[in-house]
Amino acid sequence: MQMRVVFMGTPDFAVPALRALAEADYDVVAVVTQPDRPKGRGKKNTPPPVKETAGALNIPVFQPIKINDPDFIILLQGLHPDVIVVVAFGRILPKDILTIPGYGCINIHASLLPKYRGAAPIHRAVTNGEKVTGVTTMYMDEGLDTGDTILCETVPIHDDDNVGAVHDRLAVLGAKLLIKTLGLIRCGRAPRLPQSGESSYAPMLKAEDELIIWDRPAADINNQIRGMSPWPGARTTLHGKVLKIWRAELFEDGGGAVLPGQVISAGSEGIIVQAGKGRLRIKELQLQGAKRLSCADFLRGTPLPAGMFLGASL
Repeated sequence: MQMRVVFMGTPDFAVPALRALAEADYDVVAVVTQPDRPKGRGKKNTPPPVKETAGALNIPVFQPIKINDPDFIILLQGLHPDVIVVVAFGRILPKDILTIPGYGCINIHASLLPKYRGAAPIHRAVTNGEKVTGVTTMYMDEGLDTGDTILCETVPIHDDDNVGAVHDRLAVLGAKLLIKTLGLIRCGRAPRLPQSGESSYAPMLKAEDELIIWDRPAADINNQIRGMSPWPGARTTLHGKVLKIWRAELFEDGGGAVLPGQVISAGSEGIIVQAGKGRLRIKELQLQGAKRLSCADFLRGTPLPAGMFLGASL
């Protein structure tokens, strides 16, 4: 007999898991996702990626405004799920939902719990310069990513990885780990391990997380740039406009009396900028209202003479 699954998820990260469930021997009876949101310059209501995927798979979709709405909870009960799978849904589930499925609610979390509990584990791991991250499957409880773990698997974070590259690897890994987890649950062999070790929190990104403070070490700024690419982008300012820096690398500090944020040189190979300790070579950037460009293309339209500063207040 097939296991009846309700899937809860919203962004791109959840899509591989939903597809894996649909392709495996599971009866996905419904998908629950966030309401459509305004997006883009036209602010047109746009469905979440999980909703689009569910439509292509002919799976019924529900988009409750409030997750604890009594009518929605009754609807879920009527679906009689054996398990509820939650992947980057974006809401904390109340006890009335957690207790519906016989096998419980299973979450895929993009970190090695208990590190990086919360909404932005991938961004925070890359920004903090972590060398290793991973995926954990867990039984959900009423806390924030505090439930007993089932399986986990690690992946390296390479020096040139941005958050997009790590996100994509973890999404695929999470889908594989989910199928393995549900197989263990179905045959009664899934472990249930209380979380142990030092915990940390990965809060949702705020505007200040994007702002480059040039007084910081170059290595920290480079990690910030990697951890904000391809979304939302690390930013500084140039000529009173926002300047997003998408790709950079560490550059050997040549010494000299140079201040943080000061441009040392600018050429086709990159824009060298002094940090609080060390220097960065900027490789890819985007001025407000313009396209994302390589350094060489950017400098054709916007010269950056040595000695000028990035980061002046708007």
